[in-house]
Amino acid sequence: MIDTDYDVAVIGAGDVGAAIARELARFELRIALIDAGDVGAGTSKANTALLHTGFDSKPGTHEARLVARGHALLLGYAAEVGIPLERTGALLVAWDETQLARFDAIQDNAVACGYDRMGRVEAGPLYRAEPALGPGAVGALEVPEEFIVCPWTPPLAYATQAVLAGADLRRGELVTGLAALDAGGGWRVQTRRAGALYGSGERELTTGWVVNAAGLRSDEVHRMAGRDGFTVTPRRGELIVFDKLTRPLVNHVILPVPTDKTKGVLIAPTVFGNVMLGPTADDIQDKTDTASTADGLRRLRAQGRRLMPRLLEHEVTAVYAGLRAATEHVDYQLEVDADRRYACAGGVRSTGLTASMAIAEWIRDGLDGAGLALRERPQGLPPITMPNIGEAFPRPYADAARIARDAAYGEIVCFCERVTRGEIRDAVDSRIAPVDLDGLRRRTRVLMGRCQGFYCGAEVAGALGADPFERAS
Repeated sequence: MIDTDYDVAVIGAGDVGAAIARELARFELRIALIDAGDVGAGTSKANTALLHTGFDSKPGTHEARLVARGHALLLGYAAEVGIPLERTGALLVAWDETQLARFDAIQDNAVACGYDRMGRVEAGPLYRAEPALGPGAVGALEVPEEFIVCPWTPPLAYATQAVLAGADLRRGELVTGLAALDAGGGWRVQTRRAGALYGSGERELTTGWVVNAAGLRSDEVHRMAGRDGFTVTPRRGELIVFDKLTRPLVNHVILPVPTDKTKGVLIAPTVFGNVMLGPTADDIQDKTDTASTADGLRRLRAQGRRLMPRLLEHEVTAVYAGLRAATEHVDYQLEVDADRRYACAGGVRSTGLTASMAIAEWIRDGLDGAGLALRERPQGLPPITMPNIGEAFPRPYADAARIARDAAYGEIVCFCERVTRGEIRDAVDSRIAPVDLDGLRRRTRVLMGRCQGFYCGAEVAGALGADPFERAS
C-alpha cells in the first residue's frame, strides 16, 4: 500500500456526502470532503424539506430500509444539535372514489416497508382538521410521523462535525478525473477550482478510497471510476413559497395520492413560517437548469386552486426549482467495491435528506467489510449546536437575555425574516463560513423574505464589510 494524502475522499458535500464524511470522522481516518460549491448548495438546498416515513417506498429496496432508519436517526440528531423540526404529521388526501380505492394498497405497501401507523380519516374529520381544503375531498390517510424540517441546516451540521473532527473540507473544487494509482490501490483525483469565489487552477490529491456522493453528477463520477450501470436524468421540481400570512391555513402536510413517477404536488408548511406548494416533476437534460418556468408555475397554481383555493389569494414570497438525481432505477444506487476501493451512493432522490444518516451507516459498514481499518477516535465527534433559523423556536431578536449579553442580537438587519447583525456576524465567523450571499441566506434566512433583499440588501453588504467572504474562500 502506497502512502496517500487521504484515506478516504468523499465527492459531494450535500446531505448524503456530508453525512458520510461525518460518520467516517468518528474513526482515525484522513478524510477529504470535496464539492464544486458550498456545503449543501446543490440538490440538497432545494428539496421539499420533509422528514419522510418511507410509507410509499418500494418494499425491499435500499430506499425503504434506509428511509425508515434515517427517519429515526435524523429525528434524534435534530434534537441533539438544534436542527429546526416540527411534528406536523401529514394527511394523504383522496379527491375521488378511484383515489380512495387505492388506500388499501397504500397501507399494505406502508406495512411492507415497516410503517404501520397510517389511519383512515373520513371527510368530516378531515375538513375539521384542515378547514381550508378545497371542496370535494372524500377522505384521507393520516401519516403521523411525516414532519417538516429545515432543509439547509443538516448538511452544514454534518460537515461542521466532520471538519471539527479533522476532515479537510475542499470547497470550490470540481472533480474532473479519477485515475487508479499504479501500485497498492487507491486513486489520484484531479480537480479544478470552480470559479472566481474559489480561485482558479488545477489541483490533485491521492486517496486510498473514493466515495461517490456527487448527486446529479454521481453517474459522471461513476464513469470516471470505470463503472457503469446508471444514468442521472435530472427531474426538475418547481415550487411556490407563499407569504407567512398563509401559515394559519395549513395544519398538516397535505399529500396527494402518489403515482409511479412522483409523490405529486403537495402543500406543506415550512419551518420558516411560510407555506409551500409543489413540486412539479419534469425530466430534463441540463443538470444546471434550475430556472422556474411559466408552464410549471401555471400547473402548480391550477393544482393549488383545487387543493386549497384560499392559498392562491395570498402573495407569493418566492419561486424556486430543484433538480432530483433520478435514474432509470427505482432504487438508490449503492455499492462498495473492495477491489477498486470505490464506493457509490448515487441516484438518491427526494428522500435523500431523510435517509442521509442511514446511507452514511451503510457506506461505513460496507467500507469496514471491504477492509478499511476503522479505529474509533477515543474522543468521538465534537458536540455542536447549530444556529436556530426556525420560526417555531426562540430566535435571537426575541431573546432579551441574549441581547443583554450582546447587543448585536437586538439589531435587526433583515426585517422580513428578523435576522440580526449578530447572526450575520456569527455565520461569517463560523467554522464553515458562507462564500457568497446564497450561502449566507441558507445559514441565517437573510434576504429571503417578502422583499427578497430590496430593503436590507445594502444593509447586509454594509454589515459584512467590503470583502465579507475573504476568510471563507
